[in-house]
Amino acid sequence: MSKIGFGGWVRKIFRWIRLAVLYYLALSVFLVLLFRFVNPPFTPLMVKRCAQQLWQGDPLKLKRDWVSLDEISPWVVRAAIAAEDNKFKDHFGFDLEAIRKAYLHNQRGRTVKGASTITQQTCKNLFLWESRTYVRKAFEAYYTLLVELLWSKKRIMEVYLNIVETGKGIYGFEAAAQTYYSKSAAKLTRGEAAMIVAILPNPRARDPRKAGSFLWNRQQRILRIMNQIGPVSLERK
Repeated sequence: MSKIGFGGWVRKIFRWIRLAVLYYLALSVFLVLLFRFVNPPFTPLMVKRCAQQLWQGDPLKLKRDWVSLDEISPWVVRAAIAAEDNKFKDHFGFDLEAIRKAYLHNQRGRTVKGASTITQQTCKNLFLWESRTYVRKAFEAYYTLLVELLWSKKRIMEVYLNIVETGKGIYGFEAAAQTYYSKSAAKLTRGEAAMIVAILPNPRARDPRKAGSFLWNRQQRILRIMNQIGPVSLERK
């Protein structure tokens, strides 16, 4: 029985790596295509939060209720774009100007400013894990390009508004609307939509029902931008 030399092992390892990469690429494209048509039943973040609750001995809480974009108030879409991604309709997943401004800000200041688009946030929530590493960012960029290529802007917004964390154990705007305002997402007013969006930087620590000066001020900024951008249509022209 012949022994495999060092060069043979190197070739074998590279062959395994190549196969693993090809399998991962095929799986990732399959998942992106699948979720273009099928609503995802859960996300990695939901699993993580449930595990944290169990580990800490807290009651298990997972409140979500998937609705189509047509069943979400147009004010919510406008508020999300105003607060998170002003160029959502026009970019291909990345806002290069926002990235440049965030880089300059982070070079000067102590606070860290992000520049993630709604597409990037959707990909992070749906396919990836929480971290600020370059590896995670690289995977996020890859999925962002795939999603922008294979999904419509309407589908991206629909998934985002249904899986985004909106409170402790609360995900999506339908669950948030029911929890905070005892109504469906379709009936959210302009101010209510802006207030829920205002908590998104830290939804587990903020509650629209107990809004302090920070949330009220942030809501007002979002409302001003909503006025500037006007009605939003995500239909293809």
